[in-house]
Amino acid sequence: MALTNLQYDELMRQYDRRQLENMREGARRREEVFGKIPRLAEIEEEIASCSVEGARLVLDGDEAAQGALSEKLGRLREEKSRLLIEHGFSADCLDPVYTCPDCRDTGYVDGQKCHCFRQAEIDIVYEQSNIKDALERENFSTFSLSYYSDDDINPTTKLSALETAKNAKKQCLDFVENFDEKPKNLLFYGDTGVGKTFMCNCIAKELLDSGRSVVYFTAFQFFDILSKGVFDHDADAIAANETIFDCDLLVIDDLGTEMQSAFTASQLFLCVNERILRHKSTVISTNLNLAQLTERYSERTFSRIMDNYALIKLFTSDIRLQKRRASRVNE
Repeated sequence: MALTNLQYDELMRQYDRRQLENMREGARRREEVFGKIPRLAEIEEEIASCSVEGARLVLDGDEAAQGALSEKLGRLREEKSRLLIEHGFSADCLDPVYTCPDCRDTGYVDGQKCHCFRQAEIDIVYEQSNIKDALERENFSTFSLSYYSDDDINPTTKLSALETAKNAKKQCLDFVENFDEKPKNLLFYGDTGVGKTFMCNCIAKELLDSGRSVVYFTAFQFFDILSKGVFDHDADAIAANETIFDCDLLVIDDLGTEMQSAFTASQLFLCVNERILRHKSTVISTNLNLAQLTERYSERTFSRIMDNYALIKLFTSDIRLQKRRASRVNE
């Protein structure tokens, strides 16, 4: 998985903090144990001295002395364990403290990412995706086709709302399953309340859970961040701009709800085009129809979308209203 530089730096700071906290915990334990069992401090010093002496004997090739020293080390360690247990401590309580013993809190084992690092990658991109709470409610496990009628027919495609929703779900699942094979992009469009944002969130959750970096913005947030980076030279906005171009998946929700201007039109083209060139996937949802998209953002932008995005039109009666009616019936 490709973290942004900011995300990687934050992750490594977490490991640094973990190491420091565990070193402090180790020091606290030693102070407590040595305070109750003074003999252990002497044993630790003797073990350290024996280890140094053992290294010298190995270099000298004195096998007989090595054997005697090994026996002494064994007796010291046995006494150490016995004293700890007798005083109610675990035999290993003086060992170094690690949150992850496999990598010793470095994040790497033999130059490869440790399992704890891979999980931390997932956690950090999940936290920074802006949609963590929404994804707990809106995902493929909670997606329901019951809001789409089999009687409501699209006159252009001749497909019902239900068939269209089923096809859309399949496309989303294929998008996730084949995400690494070829960069793909999706444009969901249709009226308000037909499930476009829900579909975006389903995709985002699957990719986040598999360790990809996903960044979600409403259209207003998206253009606001770009504006602050360009006009205000805001440091956080500039950093966010880099994330916009580099994250594995960018989600722009409700395109068309932002204030219309030449700036938004030019920045959308820049983002769409740049991510295509970088082979990064983008998912966009909008209430605008295709003609309105062309008029609002230019033919050049729409052409890039037509050539590089799968267009998915959803339709049904407003799902939010359906839920409200059902809620009132159940009260």
